[in-house]
Amino acid sequence: MIWNSMSDFWHMGGYGLYVWGSVGVCAIALVWEQVALKKRTEAILRSLRRRARAEKMDRELA
Repeated sequence: MIWNSMSDFWHMGGYGLYVWGSVGVCAIALVWEQVALKKRTEAILRSLRRRARAEKMDRELA
């Protein structure tokens, strides 16, 4: 497709809302996934640290 102006590019032959809306939704999904991954990783690390402390205390008490 050949665009004669930036306005033509943004309108995408009348499908601009669909195209740019899809791009926006995908970008939001990618950012959301990174944030969720970071939170899950932090939760797992907290759990592992808590478990290690509990095992250390069990060994000290035994």
